[in-house]
Formats: sequence, structure tokens, C-alpha cells
Amino acid sequence: MITDKIKLIAAEPEEGAEPSLRSLWKEAFGDGDEFLDKFFEHAYSPKHCRCIADGNKIAAALYWFDISCGGKKWAYIYAVATAKSHRGQGLCSFLMGDTHRRLADLGYAGAVLVPGEGGLFAFYEKLGYKVCANIEELSAAAADFSCALERIDAQEYAAKRAELLPKNAALQEGANIDFLASYAELYVGEGFLLAGYARNRYFFGVEFLGDAEKISAVLATLNCDEGSFRGIFTGADYAASKPFAMSVSFTYGATPPSYFGLAFD
Repeated sequence: MITDKIKLIAAEPEEGAEPSLRSLWKEAFGDGDEFLDKFFEHAYSPKHCRCIADGNKIAAALYWFDISCGGKKWAYIYAVATAKSHRGQGLCSFLMGDTHRRLADLGYAGAVLVPGEGGLFAFYEKLGYKVCANIEELSAAAADFSCALERIDAQEYAAKRAELLPKNAALQEGANIDFLASYAELYVGEGFLLAGYARNRYFFGVEFLGDAEKISAVLATLNCDEGSFRGIFTGADYAASKPFAMSVSFTYGATPPSYFGLAFD
């Protein structure tokens, strides 16, 4: 039951709302200031945020990135959160429904999201979402030999990524790649493209596209002992596939992406 203590209006955040948005984000996801600084510098726009306020406190909020698929504009809905003090009152469902209507009015063909945990798939199904794309994952250990690897910038990465993506993939450019580049390193090698970051000699591959046979050599080149990777692994028969992205369409005939690669988790 939606509480009658809140005037249920979903809207763009008002000027000066960033501290309250950041507080809600920290409570919901546990990210620190370093990550939030990067998000609000490289990805945040009030026009790409909807929230519900309870007085001076943000009770629920979400954000989205512009992506495209099949020549149509889609929204990647991100960081959906409700304050602990306001959960169980229907705010998230209300906010999602309002956002869907707003996005449809703005000409978006549909929305894509990646549930933060397995239990959320059922919740989003109730809001009309269906699994549209799986993701492949694999783990590997470093080889005893290296390979050629070149650091590239966000613009170069976006261009090369567009070449390697399969048909009907979600094309993520602009703020998507700028935000990715703020916390991950971007690399290109012979037959592959990679975004990721290292922690204590372990490499987290945010996305790998291309020849999977190069992964162990990549780890050696990056001076990492082991790593885990998500993406598309050409020629690999040992990558595990699992449901990843969900979508809902707003217009008839809008085909959701069958590959969605960059989830900023």
C-alpha cells in the first residue's frame, strides 16, 4: 500500500538535490564518494533522473543512459533505489511506471535494465520486463607469456566497439563510455577489445569482445594472476551464460537488444 504521507509526484530532481541523491545511493548500494564523484561528473544529468521526495529527503530515485538498438532510442535504467525508511510502500513501482510514461513521451522505444541480484528478476517481470539478453562470463589464470596490448581513449573504444558488436546489440556511446572510462581502463589488442580494472593482481573485465584465446596472455601483460570477464568470447566453449538484461517496449514492433554489454555495477 502506497503511503498517504507522501505526495506522490515523480519529477526531475530540484537544484541542490545532489547531496540527498548521493545519500540514498550510498544507503542502497554501498558505493563510496570516489565512485559517486565519477558518476555525478561524467554521467549525471537532472534530465536523466526521476525521483520522489518526502519533504527534503529523496525517498526513491532512478537514472538512465541513452542507448540505441535497431536505429531506435532506448533508455538504460540504472541505480533504481528506495530509501530503507520508505520501502514496502509501492514507491519503486510508482516511480518506474511514471518513468516509463515519461520516456515514451520523449520518444524512447523502450527501456533496458540489469537487475542487481537474482531475486529482482521476478519484481521487474511484474512491471512488464522480460529477459532479452544473456551475458557470458569466464574466469582465467595468467599465461607465462604476454601479448600486444594498447591503451585507448573513450572515443577510440566506442568506435572499435561499434565495429565488434553483433547485430541487434545495444549501442552504448556518449555518457556510457565516458563513465566507463572514468573507472576502467580501455584496451585494444589483435582480435579483441577490453574494458576493466585491476585490484591486487586480480583483473575485473567489465567487457571483453573478441578472441578469448588471448585472455590468459592479457592477464600476464597486465601483471595480474587471475581475472574474471564478461562479454562475448569468440571461439570459447567454456564461458558460462546467464540471464542478464531485461527490457520493456513502449512502441509496437520495437525489438529489444539481444546483447547488452555494459552494466555499471
